[in-house]
Amino acid sequence: MGMDSAYRMADELMKQRLGSEAPGALDDLASLRASDVVVTRGQYDHIEQVLHRSEVRHTVVDPLRVREGTLSPEQLVFVNCPGSFTPEGLAELRRFVDEGGFLFTTDWALRQVLEAAFPGYVEFNGQGTADDVVRVEIARKDDPFLASLLTEQDDPQWWLEGSSYPIRILRPDAVEVYLSSEELGEKYGEPAVLVAFDHGKGRVYHMISHFYLQRTEARTARHSGSAYDYLREKGVREEDFGLYRELGGDDVSLSEFEAALSSRSIMGSVMREWVERRRGEGTDTPGPDDPSDTE
Repeated sequence: MGMDSAYRMADELMKQRLGSEAPGALDDLASLRASDVVVTRGQYDHIEQVLHRSEVRHTVVDPLRVREGTLSPEQLVFVNCPGSFTPEGLAELRRFVDEGGFLFTTDWALRQVLEAAFPGYVEFNGQGTADDVVRVEIARKDDPFLASLLTEQDDPQWWLEGSSYPIRILRPDAVEVYLSSEELGEKYGEPAVLVAFDHGKGRVYHMISHFYLQRTEARTARHSGSAYDYLREKGVREEDFGLYRELGGDDVSLSEFEAALSSRSIMGSVMREWVERRRGEGTDTPGPDDPSDTE
């Protein structure tokens, strides 16, 4: 219950920040069609739940049904862990990115998708993690979206599913690190949490563990505080707490709220880059039809 409410609160805080700092971004997100954002089903991650709670229209497809001509380069595709595609599906993902598509993958898709379809950039270091929680830091501080939501006073944590795949970077000249974790590096050999690289005309993002975080740990006295303590840190006025109470804030800890906001910030950052690329290239055509579930 705590994390579910934390995600709802994080989305509300993000929308309020965007409304005051980048109102055009909210308009862009509101104008998206279900065919613009595609999520492939997975067993262990559920990115579609975050999109649904954020009221981002999207289409859910079976990864085994991805084939030649399924995807359009104007789309943003999220691949839930583990990323089980046929060889034809992997070829379609590579074509999609090469022609301008944005691809986001999580955890075990590092081996099943990225090593297979985009070799030579990143790989699994062979040392699976324990069920663990680590502190994360912003590596790319020039990203305006992450910087506006995760400030220096924040101390966000990232849940590592048991047997998550640490990300070894093979091409530091081409791979950008957005989020990292010194603690992750000390424990499991690689500090990268969220990375990205360009391929052809498109872009690929990958993140260790899962997008939909399920737990955190209260490691400090600050983490044991309430969601309302976190709102105060973010400059939200006490008189505006009512909406957050309606979203379940009484049952949310500061550490849960902070973790949910870090996850939601990642999605916002990726979608901002994608929307700006679409706007810059003037693309506004629907993707090919495909049997799917629309959210």
